[in-house]
Amino acid sequence: MSKYLIIVESPTKARTLSSFLSKDYEISSSKGHIVDLPSSKLAVDVKGDFQPLYTVLPGKKKIISELKKKAKNKEAIYLATDPDREGEAISWHIKEKLKNKDKKFYRIIFHEITKGAIGEALTDPGQLDLKKVKAQMARRVLDRVVGYRLSPLLWKKIVRGLSAGRVQSVALRFIVEKEKEVKKFIPKITYSLDADLSYKEVNFSAKLKKYQGKKSVFKDKQEADKCRQQLADQDFFITAILKKKNRRKTQPPHITSSLQQEAFNKLRFSAQKTMVVAQQLYEGITLNGENIGLITYMRTDSFAVSQKAKDVAVNFIETEFGKEYLLKKAYKRKNKKGAQLAHEAIRPTDVRRKPDNVGQYLTKDQFRLYQLIWRRFTASFMTEAVFENTKIEIKAGQGLFSAEDKKLVFSGFLKLYPQDQSLYLPDFAKGDKLNLKALEVKKHSTKPPARYNDASLIKILEEKGIGRPSTYAPTIFTLLRRNYVRREKSYLCPTDLGVKVAEFLIKHFKQIMDYGFTADMETKLDKVEEGEVVWSQILKDFYPDFQEQVQKVSKTIKKEVVYSDKKCPHCGGRLVIKWSRKGKFLSCENFPSCRYAESITTGIKCPDCGKGELLQRRNRRGQTFYGCTNFPECRYTIRNLDQLKENPKESKEKDKSSDRQKAPRDEGRGTRDV
Repeated sequence: MSKYLIIVESPTKARTLSSFLSKDYEISSSKGHIVDLPSSKLAVDVKGDFQPLYTVLPGKKKIISELKKKAKNKEAIYLATDPDREGEAISWHIKEKLKNKDKKFYRIIFHEITKGAIGEALTDPGQLDLKKVKAQMARRVLDRVVGYRLSPLLWKKIVRGLSAGRVQSVALRFIVEKEKEVKKFIPKITYSLDADLSYKEVNFSAKLKKYQGKKSVFKDKQEADKCRQQLADQDFFITAILKKKNRRKTQPPHITSSLQQEAFNKLRFSAQKTMVVAQQLYEGITLNGENIGLITYMRTDSFAVSQKAKDVAVNFIETEFGKEYLLKKAYKRKNKKGAQLAHEAIRPTDVRRKPDNVGQYLTKDQFRLYQLIWRRFTASFMTEAVFENTKIEIKAGQGLFSAEDKKLVFSGFLKLYPQDQSLYLPDFAKGDKLNLKALEVKKHSTKPPARYNDASLIKILEEKGIGRPSTYAPTIFTLLRRNYVRREKSYLCPTDLGVKVAEFLIKHFKQIMDYGFTADMETKLDKVEEGEVVWSQILKDFYPDFQEQVQKVSKTIKKEVVYSDKKCPHCGGRLVIKWSRKGKFLSCENFPSCRYAESITTGIKCPDCGKGELLQRRNRRGQTFYGCTNFPECRYTIRNLDQLKENPKESKEKDKSSDRQKAPRDEGRGTRDV
């Protein structure tokens, strides 16, 4: 019979631990939180000391009962939940439900699920960190109070069932304001001149940089054409050759935000998908019949790396590539303000476990993400890449052209990354004459500011100090799920509903929507964890003014009525624009006596049947698509109207179940905090 009980959150984590611990240890899972604030009421003592009134979550009574049975005859119970505030809170709640004067509870923390890391944790167990528990409690209570007080106002103003959150609302503001910038943008047209040249049978291009001593950016095409005509008959020859060596430094190992950004930019993984796959790699993959955690904990904002991991990495690089590839002196990595320095960066648990060696045991997505993490960590201990930049200046009459290339001289850390084979400029000498093959006027149009995608939104949230590693993915997921935002070609675009919610909150609750206020609140929560601030004081300072504003707004706001130019075909009444959680629709002004309603169409004819119009809809998974109003006779659907403009003949597509995206594990542990 086992002597000890180890409790973790995840069944997968439990299986991994069971694979290398002796029979003295029984491993069990709580499957996440076992208690939380009930959804049916505020459950916070706002008139007292803001104590939360937790209740057992649905389905968790059985789990608690099973944990009590397993703990009954054990010599000690080890709480082994994740090494962050959320994990600390889960452990604390478990202890509260299982505590007995005869029971010994210990908290063990590890940042990787390997035999060595677990062994070290068990030899030096500690106690729960109540400061972390209180910091998580403060966040949970604060977000409950904000959401529970703001949401009914959205119901009253727009439509019942909407919700607002402290972090998600600020993220929505970023997206809405960016959309307004895009809509206001007016492009500027300019023209330039490019020369197609050759030398010793090598073709290359050069750009006109100056004409008649001035910068060669033409606002008028006729002016550019005139310049082209004057230069077309001139001799082109080399006037200067400039060479310079540049070094490119390696980047630090990944933290949560950088991993989500790079996974989006290189793999096109959403933030939520990145965290789902990273969780799988962290909790354990079966290699040769043994469950092994391949990466360290993936919710971190620290660049720290253990000395043991550093030593192994240095030895690996020296053996694999040679001493010349080792970084001579480690860079000083500046952690961002508020980073939890007890954590490590995201790294492979053993750098010697190369991606290609474990690829056969991984899914395609697991392999690609592991490779991303492995390369970034290994490269952080390798020397700089060295490039030779060559710039040539070319004279042609009163025009000065230039051409550049970049040649890799020493690969350094880029040894780990495949390089494109660029066509380098030939070896020139000053005075060499070049052959002009073509001289072309090119039109340029300034582009509007790019809408946010997962990567750029996470970057701005991190820069502004809004949210923490565990909140980025669930924040985006929540905005999509609530139809405040939709994806278009990987960009995050606000829906009409999202714009309406954001504008209402900005108008009436400037403090909640203020970037500085939200970031300052995160700093205060960090100070609770550091023991510098009493958690309930944050609520005492915030709640009175907030509640006063809520009451003021509640008395003054009214649901607006916007009439369309259409009449109800049933009773002749005017049709008004109303809102649902799925978006706008038209409804009869005489509701509820007349229940006629219709969707608002796009005004675009269906390219399949030619009879109906395309209508924006959402499927069961919350994904936006456009379908024909002539359904079910016509089953035409399309995800993005831009596809229709680009290739109308091939734009028809079916709503495939393979497009489904799972909710991130963060959805069960962090979404309540956004």
